[in-house]
Amino acid sequence: MPHGTLEVVLVSAKGLEDADFLNQKSNVAEGMGTTPEWNETFIFTVSEGTTELKAKIFDKDVGTEDDAVGEATIPLEPVFVEGSIPPTAYNVVKDEEYKGEIWVALSFKPSENRSRGMDEESYGGWKNSEASY
Repeated sequence: MPHGTLEVVLVSAKGLEDADFLNQKSNVAEGMGTTPEWNETFIFTVSEGTTELKAKIFDKDVGTEDDAVGEATIPLEPVFVEGSIPPTAYNVVKDEEYKGEIWVALSFKPSENRSRGMDEESYGGWKNSEASY
């Protein structure tokens, strides 16, 4: 799996059950009801074994605990291959039931080679060694 930096742009949502809030440090999209817009960017460090991103959507309540609207699972393999994915709709699901969609754009920048400047062929000096029998 690749290592690097994943940029996630949370664009908007459609068809949600009056969800005013997306949990993951986004701003509250107050008064936008079922079609909130954020256009916020988040940066994540991708490490070994990361294959998907989960976005959990909550309805912001005043004075009581926020209600979970649903969750979207975003596969990361396409962005690892392509480098960037334009805004794309991902289904929001709760208890295996469709609850709307969120629109997310992705870009991925792999980290530099971590071999400290030694390529395979020169490691240990075997390429330049001479054998005499």
